[in-house]
Amino acid sequence: MKKIASLVLGRTKVVAAAVLALAATTPALAWEPTKPVEFVIPAGTGGGADQMGRLLQGIVIKYKLMKEPLIVVNKSGGAGAEGFLAVKEAKGDPHKIVISLSNLFTTPMATGVPFNWKDMTPVAMLALDQFVLWTNATEPYKNAGEYITAVKTAGPSKFKMAGTGSKQEDQIITVALEKATGTKFIYVPFKGGGEVAVQLVGGHVNSTVNNPIEAVAQWRAGKLRALCVFDDERMPFKAKVTDTQSWNDIPTCKEAGVPTKYTMLRGIFMPPGVTPDQLAFYKDLLVKVAATPEWKEYMEKGAFNPTFMTGDAFAKWLTEAEATHRTLMADAGFLASNK
Repeated sequence: MKKIASLVLGRTKVVAAAVLALAATTPALAWEPTKPVEFVIPAGTGGGADQMGRLLQGIVIKYKLMKEPLIVVNKSGGAGAEGFLAVKEAKGDPHKIVISLSNLFTTPMATGVPFNWKDMTPVAMLALDQFVLWTNATEPYKNAGEYITAVKTAGPSKFKMAGTGSKQEDQIITVALEKATGTKFIYVPFKGGGEVAVQLVGGHVNSTVNNPIEAVAQWRAGKLRALCVFDDERMPFKAKVTDTQSWNDIPTCKEAGVPTKYTMLRGIFMPPGVTPDQLAFYKDLLVKVAATPEWKEYMEKGAFNPTFMTGDAFAKWLTEAEATHRTLMADAGFLASNK
């Protein structure tokens, strides 16, 4: 075992050294930050976006990928509108970036706030995030089918489903789940995914649709039970996370007779009006971040789909995702025009 551990450690050091070497040997860019960069998180602390943003910040510091500091600032007001508008209004300012999640689409659609993803400069898709249906481990439900049966038996609005924000991705999934199964939950919104997990552990709600990274600590501790993942295929990661289960052991909701699917963007944007050289700096930075062992480990531990995308391909994906969200929001009656 010591030999194996030594080999793994050695390999990690080699990868880390390679990242450092890449940072040191990359030709001087035409532009780089000349003052601290504000890294906006349009969500509360403890949730998936906050965790990913702070990890990215830590990697940049560890490998000295920027000469200037990257400063994380949470701006969650208005379901993330505060953060996105701050970046939209910073036209031409290359010292401000924002991490996105699905509220990039849902917040303007639900509120009518004057904002669209095209109002910013897309830099890169970092990953796609999954959603899992969770219950408290002390409850008797062993799978999603048993839980949905219990919700139906109890009758409408008897079971509480917790999520992050109102008319956002968590509530969209809840409505889709209700339509697919003929159930009706009381949806209870909280500020961040970390708080959602705590509420479920405390027994204050019956279930959540949290991201894997937002509930993994409680799952590993035996406090929560993962019932199904909202995707067409199981997550590929087969290393054990709990004493008995890997992410791959969690069935899809479709397998459990709940045909509901949803994945969420994790990406980086800049303000409008930045120059190609300024955009190139951050693309290069994120490529280096994605090559580190810390990032790869985070992708596996959080059961992300580590899709990395830039340029025209990313813009095409955003256009299609916006259309999909408009359909989902309309079906749920969440569009601002439906008020």
